[in-house]
Amino acid sequence: MVMLKGWKFVAMVGSVVGVIGLAIYPIIVSPMVNPEPYKRQQAVNRSGVKQEEIQPGNMKVWSDPFARPKQAED
Repeated sequence: MVMLKGWKFVAMVGSVVGVIGLAIYPIIVSPMVNPEPYKRQQAVNRSGVKQEEIQPGNMKVWSDPFARPKQAED
């Protein structure tokens, strides 16, 4: 087995890191930078779904657990 030294080793490591970066970009980085296409597609896919009807076991539909209760106006 040939041991890579110098610029060949750097080129090999750089190409491995580059290939991993190219593979990860469309999966992780792109949706975080520009989420609008995914939001539009989700709205189209869920347009006819009534979540209350398909919720299993008569469970409450998910709500934000950190939402503050609304204050009654005096």
